[in-house]
Amino acid sequence: MEERRMDWLMFGIAAALALFGAMMVYSASAMFSLKETDSASQFTYFYKQMGFTMLGLAMMYAVSRVDYHILQKQWIVYGIVAVACVLLIAVFAFPEINGARRWIRFGGFSFQPSELAKIALPIFLAYYLTKKEESVGDLMKTVLPCIAGAGLLAGLVFLEKDLGTTIVLCAIFSAVYFSAGARLVHIGTVAAAMVVIGAGAIFFAPWRVARLMAFLDPYKYADDEGYQVVQSLYAIGSGGVLGKGFAQGHQKLFYLPYPYSDFIFSVVGEELGLVGTLVVVLAFGFLLWRGARAAIMAPDRFGNLLGIGVITGIIVQALFNISVVTSILPAKGIPLPFISYGGSSVVVTLMGVGVLLSISRFAEASSLAPARSAAQTRRRRPA
Repeated sequence: MEERRMDWLMFGIAAALALFGAMMVYSASAMFSLKETDSASQFTYFYKQMGFTMLGLAMMYAVSRVDYHILQKQWIVYGIVAVACVLLIAVFAFPEINGARRWIRFGGFSFQPSELAKIALPIFLAYYLTKKEESVGDLMKTVLPCIAGAGLLAGLVFLEKDLGTTIVLCAIFSAVYFSAGARLVHIGTVAAAMVVIGAGAIFFAPWRVARLMAFLDPYKYADDEGYQVVQSLYAIGSGGVLGKGFAQGHQKLFYLPYPYSDFIFSVVGEELGLVGTLVVVLAFGFLLWRGARAAIMAPDRFGNLLGIGVITGIIVQALFNISVVTSILPAKGIPLPFISYGGSSVVVTLMGVGVLLSISRFAEASSLAPARSAAQTRRRRPA
């Protein structure tokens, strides 16, 4: 199978978002860093984020140079899923943080296994649905095993009290299985089940009900559950069109909790204004274009489904985060890919882009092959 050069446009978009994220983490976390280190350094979070960003960029390039078909080997597929499950279970051996168990901590570093699940699920679905291509609509042979695999990963994440990532995994499952040619009745049944389970997860958890009420009227709960969203809206609104300037924002100065994490988009809005936020949204739009292009033009079914799963996970997560920050959706605790503070998030997301880059190398070759063959035939034809 012939290879083409790397899609440097996709590489550049992902790299630019990650480097931009490191700079915004510095701006959003400088005062927190000074407070936590007794004025010793304002770069603590920045150094960590930049280090993980550099590691992620190196991993993205390395993964892009590996033939993605290696992920189609059975032992690798089930090995990745098994590792993800073990790590998702291991988090329960560590203490809660803000009422949830999502991190494995060693010293000053931590890892969030749910990030790995966002890669493990599309790999598993692409492998299994390619293997069962002739029986995609068969309930026992294909539908239930795929639901079981997705349910295992999503269920373990849900037990960590991470409903946001659970929703992202459900979106990945829906996109990949729909693209594989699932029957509408199966899609409708699974979607209905997801809605019922999601509604139950909200209404049987008091803190989620409180978040929902705060979403419906955030200013009524501005001193409680709606505090973070209200401060986020203040930040975005005060930024105007051009913003206050990099590192000149005020809401990050202990008004907006954890501004360098899930709500970093509001810092972008305050400091870089409407222009800055639109540039970020457009960057994700271009990444969607290049990722979807790679998936659609993949030379085989496995690459097609894998690419769709990976790009869906990244874009859905970005849409959810931005929607939460702008109060379009209730708060869910989902980081903004590439930009929010978090080593495991930026490294795994960049590795996901590396998979898309690997697919695109073969995708471009396969799309250009017929054109080259036709041109060669014309040249050989006698005048």
